[in-house]
Amino acid sequence: MDKVKAFFRRACSGSFKRFFRNLELVHQQSGKNRIVLFVDMVYSMLVHGIGYLDYLTFGFAYIGKEKRRTFMTYNDNIALVRRMNQREAYPILNDKLLFTKTYGAYMKRDFVDLQDGFEAFETFCQGKETFFAKQPVSFGGTGVAKVHLEGRDLAQLYQELVDKKMFLAEQTIHQHPEMDKLCDRSVNTIRIVTILSNLGNANVVYALVRIGSGQNDVDNISSGGMYTLLSDEGTITMPVFCDKTVSYYTQHPFNGFVFEGFQVPYFKEALELCQAAAKEEPRLRYIGWDVAITPDGPVLVEGNNLPGYDMCQNHRFHPNGEGMKSEFVWAEEN
Repeated sequence: MDKVKAFFRRACSGSFKRFFRNLELVHQQSGKNRIVLFVDMVYSMLVHGIGYLDYLTFGFAYIGKEKRRTFMTYNDNIALVRRMNQREAYPILNDKLLFTKTYGAYMKRDFVDLQDGFEAFETFCQGKETFFAKQPVSFGGTGVAKVHLEGRDLAQLYQELVDKKMFLAEQTIHQHPEMDKLCDRSVNTIRIVTILSNLGNANVVYALVRIGSGQNDVDNISSGGMYTLLSDEGTITMPVFCDKTVSYYTQHPFNGFVFEGFQVPYFKEALELCQAAAKEEPRLRYIGWDVAITPDGPVLVEGNNLPGYDMCQNHRFHPNGEGMKSEFVWAEEN
C-alpha cells in the first residue's frame, strides 16, 4: 500500500509532458519499443519507487531485475531519513540562520542576522565590496541575491532586504582559482553526503561536484547547473550531466573547459570538514553538505536534511550497471 501511495504522489507531482519526453529519449537511446518502455517505466515507478527521470538516468532500460535491486530509491531514501534524522531537528538545516548558529565554525566566513538591527548590519558591511543576502528558508537557489555595496545607501539597502525577508547576510565566498576553471560565474560546490553510523562513525557515502551553467550566479541543478560523481581522490573521470537539457557533457557548453582529469583542490580536507561537522548534531545523522573550495581550504555553505539518492547513481557514472544501495547500507552499519 505504501508503494502505491508513493507512486500516485510522484505521478501527481510530475508532468505528463516530461514523462513522455523522457520516454522518447530512452527510446532513442536504447532502440526499444515505446510501448514496452512505457509499461516498464510505470512498473518501475510502482514497484521500485523511482521517478521517470530516475528511469532514464539510472539506465533501467539496459539492466534486469537483479541489478535494479542494487539501486537506492526514493522510498529507500525517505526511509533512511526517517531512521537517521529526528524531525524536531530539521529546522537546524532548513533554516539558514539556525544553520549558522550550529555550524558557524565550519563556514569560516563572516555573517550577520539583519534582525539584530541596522548597526550590526553596518558593521558587517565594513570593508566588503559584495555579500550574499538570503531568505532563511529557501531552496534551489531561490531567495538568494548577490549584493554590490559600491554607491549603496546602507540604511536604504538594509530596509530593502528586511522587507524582502532576506535576513541573513553572508560574506562572499571567493573560490579557489582551480574551481574557477569549471565556471567562474558561480561558486561550484561539492556535495558530500555523510551518515553518522550506528557505531558513531561519520562515513562519507559519495561526493559530487556541481558546476554552474555560466548563465547565472548559482550552481543549483534546478537552475541549469550540471553535476558529476567524483572519484575517491576527488577527480572528474566521468561525463557531466545536466537535468535541464537531459544531456551529458565532456566539456563545458558555455566556456569549453574539458572536464575529464580535473582535480578538486583540498578534496581530502573537504571530506574531513564534513565528517567533523557530521558529529555536531547527533539528531541529524544523514546530511548532504554543500562545500565551497577557497584558496585557503574548504568551507561549509549549507546542509541538507534530504540528501539526494539519485544524482550519484546516474548510469554513466557506473559502467557496471549497478546502483549504490550497498554503499548507503555500509555507511549506516559501520
